[in-house]
Amino acid sequence: MGLRKLFLPFLAILIVTSASCLRYSFTGTSIPEGVNTIFIPFFPDQSNSGLGDLSDRLNEELIDRFVNQSRLTLANDEESADAVINGSITSYSNRPFSISGDEQASQNQVSIGVKATFKYSTEEEAVYNKNFNGNFTFDPTEDPVAGENEAISEALQQIANNMFNDAVSSW
Repeated sequence: MGLRKLFLPFLAILIVTSASCLRYSFTGTSIPEGVNTIFIPFFPDQSNSGLGDLSDRLNEELIDRFVNQSRLTLANDEESADAVINGSITSYSNRPFSISGDEQASQNQVSIGVKATFKYSTEEEAVYNKNFNGNFTFDPTEDPVAGENEAISEALQQIANNMFNDAVSSW
C-alpha cells in the first residue's frame, strides 16, 4: 500500500512533465520533402536605432530557431538554399511605458519592428511577406543599460519565434 501511494504521484508528475515537453517541442515538425537548407542573411537595420549589433542579434536568434530547432542546415548563399528568410529591421524605440507618482518613468518599453519574407526556392510566391513586432518592458531606474539590453533580447526572441512559427505553420 505504501509503495502504491508513492508510485501514483510519481506517475502523474511523469505524465504531466512529458506532456508539457511535447507541446513546446518543434523537433516533430514536418519539413517539406526536398527542403534541407535555409539561407538567413543579415537584416539591415533601417530603424536608425544607433545600435550597431541589432542586426547581428536578430540573425543569431533566427539561426537558433530555424537551424537549432529543426533539421535544416544553414546555406552559404541564396542560390544554394532550399528556403530563404530575409528582410529588414524597420523600427526601434525605447520609450516610457508607465509613469510613477513623481512623474518619473517606472517602466520603459523597447519595441522592435521587422519586415520579413519567407520563401521556398522552388516556389514563385512567398509563404509570407509581413511585419513582425516584439515588445518588452524594463525598469530604467535600476540598471538602464542592462535593462534595455535584456528588453532588446526578449523583443528579438519574440520576433524570431513568430517568424519561425509562421514558417512552421506552412509545413
